[in-house]
Amino acid sequence: MTLDEAYRKGRAILEENGISDAANDAGLLLFDVCGIDKGYLLAHGNEEVNITCEDGRENRYFAMVSRRASHIPLQHILGYTCFMGLTFKVDNRVLVPRQDTEILVEEVLGHVHDGMRILDLCTGSGCILISLLNYSNDCFGIGTDISEDALLVAKENAKEILSGKEGTGFEFIKSDIFENVEGRFDIIVSNPPYIKSDVIKTLDIEVKDHDPYIALDGGKDGLIFYKRIIDEANEHLNIGGALFFEIGYDEAEPVSQMLKDKGFTEVKIIKDYAGLDRVVIGVRSCLTD
Repeated sequence: MTLDEAYRKGRAILEENGISDAANDAGLLLFDVCGIDKGYLLAHGNEEVNITCEDGRENRYFAMVSRRASHIPLQHILGYTCFMGLTFKVDNRVLVPRQDTEILVEEVLGHVHDGMRILDLCTGSGCILISLLNYSNDCFGIGTDISEDALLVAKENAKEILSGKEGTGFEFIKSDIFENVEGRFDIIVSNPPYIKSDVIKTLDIEVKDHDPYIALDGGKDGLIFYKRIIDEANEHLNIGGALFFEIGYDEAEPVSQMLKDKGFTEVKIIKDYAGLDRVVIGVRSCLTD
């Protein structure tokens, strides 16, 4: 069987099982198994996949296709995903980073200066904090999560990506929001659970059955973590420091109002590439208590 034949068969299997981006996923799985890229497939599609060879790449490929056909997330099968140009390890212990979250990171990067202290609440895979530290200089960051399993993944990612980056410090700690956090920060950022509890069961199977439930559930109104963070943020945020949130498409107004009610100023709403509200920012002024 040639590379092109394997790709076409894999794509057909995924299409038959309702995988929305079957062509892309079949290709990425094949590239991973064979150690090639799209250009190689186009130029060498008639090469054999070594079905009879000892390395068994074709068998491994179709085993992965079978898993994907059962709606296991592509990132869980590969064991990694790309975010902000970096490669992060992911599995069922953490929420798979979404492209929309890059909007949040890009907004924070626009406010980061050398030597800042950054706090990332509900860090999950660590993708937000690690990206911020990777693309800044001499900053120190703390990532918190209530899940010990998630923290293990975040620590692995930080070690892999930030190893050797001089002047950058980081720590990941188990904490229920601010519970075990000490000191003040120049930036607090969070992509907390924000799905309404009764909506989770309606989500795509790849999300509701494979992402950690605690990384999704934002309570009855989806706002429970925003309320908790905003209520306590002033105790951990320097004057002039900024608080950044990723939000659900319909949560911009209530989150913005909560910030204003606590005295935050310069409150802004940022849209994602689809034109939906995605990020809310507030600054702690000297008037906040």
